[in-house]
Amino acid sequence: MSQGASEVPLSALRLKYCERKDAFLEDNIKVKNPFCVFGDWLELALKTPEILEPNAAALATVSAEGRPSNRYVLVKEATAEGFTFFTNYGSRKAEDIKSNPNVAISFYWLPLRRSVRIEGVAEKISAEDSLKYFHQRPRASQIGAAASPQSQRIPSRSYLDDVEAAIKLELGPDGEVPLPNWGGYLVRPDLIEFWQGQTDRLHDRIRFRRGGGVESEVDGKLVHKGEDGWVYERLAP
Repeated sequence: MSQGASEVPLSALRLKYCERKDAFLEDNIKVKNPFCVFGDWLELALKTPEILEPNAAALATVSAEGRPSNRYVLVKEATAEGFTFFTNYGSRKAEDIKSNPNVAISFYWLPLRRSVRIEGVAEKISAEDSLKYFHQRPRASQIGAAASPQSQRIPSRSYLDDVEAAIKLELGPDGEVPLPNWGGYLVRPDLIEFWQGQTDRLHDRIRFRRGGGVESEVDGKLVHKGEDGWVYERLAP
């Protein structure tokens, strides 16, 4: 082990998950559409006090050179169209998406022992919708977005403080913050997988897919017909 690395025996860590009686079964899915399942799971996460940011999710992108990158974002809208997050359009994630719009999003709600994994294609939302959401944010957050050249090298923390102070001085206490190079992305999914942990490690995994002729794979045994063009299947843990 390298000097300074953790001495905690990670291999010995064991967390109790769900019991077999609480397994996530296909019969539990009343509407065979992943957006409906996600809505139910998210609603429970929102009602779980231990989950402080139920909309926090890891976003994975891949650069033009094939290098993967992962970071947390806050998903601000989840609809039947997909999942929306916001960022600076000059950030690393935005540069990755420009060259390769295929992305993945993962939610993990530890107290519920549940995770949702999403794969899809990211596209910019309209400038009008980005502007509308931008001005719904707290003013301090708007100024922060305007002050930060996200993912770019800067000389110091004080540099950000100075830029922020200059913007505040220019706008005054009530001036509208202009929209910087910033906005939203909608991730349109073609795969959504629901995972629920089991204490015996025989975890539940039910995956929904759509597009690319997936309905021709339906056999009623391994691949099942869902609704709205989706198919679903159970995966081994």
